[in-house]
Parts: sequence; C-alpha cells; structure tokens
Amino acid sequence: MSENHEKPKINLADAIRQKLEQKKQHASGKPGSTFQAGSAKPLKSQNNKKPNNQRRRTGGS
Repeated sequence: MSENHEKPKINLADAIRQKLEQKKQHASGKPGSTFQAGSAKPLKSQNNKKPNNQRRRTGGS
C-alpha cells in the first residue's frame, strides 16, 4: 500500500519556503498583480444603504 506513495519527508520550514517561492514566482509573472487583483469589481456608493430602524421599531430611547 505505502510503497507506491513514497515521498521524501520535508520539514515545515522547507515547505513554507517552497510555498513562498512559488507565490513570488507567480506574482512576478503578472506585472501589477500585487494589489490590483481584487479591483476588477466596481466600487459601490454607500448612499444606497438602508438606515437601521430597530430603535424606532422597538421603541428604544
């Protein structure tokens, strides 16, 4: 069973370093992708929010 899945064991620090290197290589492939990734969606104005009427409904002071 385990003879097919023989992987060399690596410690946690090495695994974290490998992940960071992969992230750096992936980010360097796309210019400007560090902070621009989530800016594709349009920004919403906060004027269309409904006011909270809980105080008026419950009669609180």
